[in-house]
Amino acid sequence: MGHPPLEFSDCYGDSPDFRERLKCYELELERTSKFLKDVIKDGNSVINAIKGYSVAVHKFSQTLNVFQFDFIGDSLTDDEINIGVTKERRKKFEKESEKYYSQLDKHLNLSAKKKEIQLQEADELLDKERLNFYESSVEYVYQIQQVQDRKKFDVVEPVLAFLHSILTLNNLTVEMTQDFMPYKQELQLSLQNTRNHFESTREEMEELMKRMKHPTQIGKMHGQPTIEGYLYSQEKWALGVSWVKYYCKYHKDSKLFVMVPAEPKPATKQVELKLKSCFRRKTESIDKRFCFDIETYERNIPVTLQAVSEANRKLWMEAMDGKEPIYHSPIHKQAEMELNEVGFKFVRKCINFVETKGLTQEGVYRTVGSNIQVQKLLNAFFDQKCPGDVDFHSSDWDIKTITSAMKFYLRSLTEPLMTYGLNRDLILAAKSDSLDDRLGAIHSLTYKLPEKNREMLSLLIQHLVNVCSNSGDNLMTPSNMGVIFGPTLMRAEEETVASCDRYLMHCGIINIQLNVYKISTAPPMPPPRITPRKRQPITISKRTPRVYPAVNYGQLQNTESNYQPLWPMAYPDVGLLRPPPQPS
Repeated sequence: MGHPPLEFSDCYGDSPDFRERLKCYELELERTSKFLKDVIKDGNSVINAIKGYSVAVHKFSQTLNVFQFDFIGDSLTDDEINIGVTKERRKKFEKESEKYYSQLDKHLNLSAKKKEIQLQEADELLDKERLNFYESSVEYVYQIQQVQDRKKFDVVEPVLAFLHSILTLNNLTVEMTQDFMPYKQELQLSLQNTRNHFESTREEMEELMKRMKHPTQIGKMHGQPTIEGYLYSQEKWALGVSWVKYYCKYHKDSKLFVMVPAEPKPATKQVELKLKSCFRRKTESIDKRFCFDIETYERNIPVTLQAVSEANRKLWMEAMDGKEPIYHSPIHKQAEMELNEVGFKFVRKCINFVETKGLTQEGVYRTVGSNIQVQKLLNAFFDQKCPGDVDFHSSDWDIKTITSAMKFYLRSLTEPLMTYGLNRDLILAAKSDSLDDRLGAIHSLTYKLPEKNREMLSLLIQHLVNVCSNSGDNLMTPSNMGVIFGPTLMRAEEETVASCDRYLMHCGIINIQLNVYKISTAPPMPPPRITPRKRQPITISKRTPRVYPAVNYGQLQNTESNYQPLWPMAYPDVGLLRPPPQPS
């Protein structure tokens, strides 16, 4: 009975089932090694036994003794060498496996509050150990498969030849030899076919092994509609909290989530849960990295899970249709969640504070303030009894708290500032191949926003341009601002992790709106019509001519002076951002 096959892709999951199959192959190798030693010993015994016959028999025994170098000699045969190489690969695999999992345990215990540079260095070190482990695993699987395939003919062929020599030793075994010949011929043909098949597929298998060792293959190993791998589950006990390692499988069709303990114990057993929803865990809410929560029908509280890396967490969340965390706003009434006077007052005070004290502060808007302080500021400012009664210049508030509170408020609006209705059109505009078409289309769509939304967007864009103009000191470029304010000002009604492309487009749209200030030419004219417009024939009217009042240029100048463009600070001389003319 054959063993279940080993696939190179199994090396990346390194599941308990994969380890069990490896053990089966290792036990088979041990049996093969023992068989080789027994054959050598028994072959020598047979040769020594027939040396007592006649001179001819004695000469034949010498011939057998010469023959034994091919398989039964004292020196290492090909089979023994292959088994020895496999044992060396096994030692390397076990060593790299121990190093990787030891490093992984340390890595996952790192606090998320450590400095970014320390976390990046730790990520790079773990990636290096992971690649070394995967390489050794793929090489070991390749070698063990090679030995299993070669054994089918390299071991049998010499033994078959040896037995045939014994059977033809004297005339007493002629009848036995004749009976044996058909079986021998059939076996020889089968052995030759097996050898030919091995030789024809060996190069292909080597190429496959080399490709599978490449880092780009690591993210492709999770087939659909099932994803599997190791996760750590947070489990609360009377004496505290512990993280237990499980090998998990998620079946997307049935939404069944299966957890198998990585280290089976008598008291532990497999857990099966039916998934309801999945959310990324907020960074500030837990000290661990790469965490996400799942809600299930079987448990009243969410199950907190930790992935082995950020990329691994994204894979799990995409498979589970995971969503970004819900930020619970301190604003309670529905009316107060709209763009009202209190909201405008709050944003203006935040902008004034930043432009007074924080324009040159490094990482302004990128660095995050204390969540407790942010909630405290929002609750105080939006207090129903005395809304807006907060002194921003108090020592209680710093730049990080102010900027985080403003982003939190904008993110907490019932509908995003750049409305759900325009989300699709803005994304299509941003995907245009022509830069001029992109700018013109996004510019035109901006004027379709409700008046309050347009007013707030104008306020924000002017401020962010001022911040970016000091990028030499604060290191905040339009691209950085796009990443921060893209998901703050824009979002789709159904936000899932799988909509990564949509998230990037949101960032790009804000980036375009900030960069458009660098352009000093008017927007391009619309492209000519492909087909001419059908016009009515010109006729001479019989109506009396109209009398038009004379133009009052003084009044026209007053009108021009009262006009306020969407972003007045951007174009003092060019009317690129003026609203499109209204039809008469």
